[in-house]
Amino acid sequence: MAKTILLPLLANGEFRSGQDLATALGVSRTAVWKQLNNLAELGLEIESVKGRGYRIPGGLDLLDAAAVQAGLQPQAAGLLAHLELLEATDSTNAEVMRQLTGGAGSGLVCSAEQQSAGRGRRGRQWVSPYGRNLYVSVAWEYQQGAAALEGLSLAVGVAVARALALCGLPPVQLKWPNDILYRGAKLGGILLEMTGDAAGACQVVVGVGLNVAMPAVAAHAIEQDWTDVQTLSGGSHPGRNQLLAALLNEVLPLLAEFEGVGFKAWKQQWTSLDAFAGAPVVVHSGASPLAGIARGVDDRGALQLETVSGIQSLYGGEISLRGAS
Repeated sequence: MAKTILLPLLANGEFRSGQDLATALGVSRTAVWKQLNNLAELGLEIESVKGRGYRIPGGLDLLDAAAVQAGLQPQAAGLLAHLELLEATDSTNAEVMRQLTGGAGSGLVCSAEQQSAGRGRRGRQWVSPYGRNLYVSVAWEYQQGAAALEGLSLAVGVAVARALALCGLPPVQLKWPNDILYRGAKLGGILLEMTGDAAGACQVVVGVGLNVAMPAVAAHAIEQDWTDVQTLSGGSHPGRNQLLAALLNEVLPLLAEFEGVGFKAWKQQWTSLDAFAGAPVVVHSGASPLAGIARGVDDRGALQLETVSGIQSLYGGEISLRGAS
């Protein structure tokens, strides 16, 4: 019996008796008990009360393809080639990369309830508890190679910020090159990966991770200040399906037009959301940290760092940004 069959019966957070669950699924109570133990292994809290049954406290906001597609604007719906919602995967970026190797193309979108090997920048772990956050990857094909994609991760950050605003959430800020912040705490991040010809036809996978309702027990593995959509919304967030639809409404059109317009078309919006504008910072690249004042970005998305020797243009890759002490 798949976990996805049992979970919807408990998703509303109400108690369901073992017999009720068994009857609904057409299985024995022993089979139900075994599956409940499996759910606990996913990191989900299963509360058991004698005489009342079982429940997931607070419920569970499961992904639903029909609900996501119902929230898509016509432009995004026309650009969506395939929406794949998985129960679990190693990483949605890795899954999309595999499908690209198998012949998939632009407009493939993959999201999952849980990632076993979610990744951030520089190989860091992306904490990915079951059914609580958003992990989504989108594939797009381009013809002009990596040079035409400079600044894409910054533009995606703007698209994420716009999507959150359209969901009624308070304004967020962006940290160069790919973090979404709220009051200095990390709300989400972006990871781009490319395959194909760096000077010609290539395919890009845009991964977005967004903390929606991060369980405190899972957050112990996060090594920096963090927040989630539930906190921003005062405890009543729009729901993961609405959030995913809003992200796709912004990200899919962006990817479709980016090669033609470049980051320059997004620079002003990114600048208005820059969390470190005019701030003293230290940029770490390898073993040589570089101190200066953050002066925004250029038309290619390069950080403009004012140092004692003048303005230096710094690009992405292994670079991270921290407020200077």
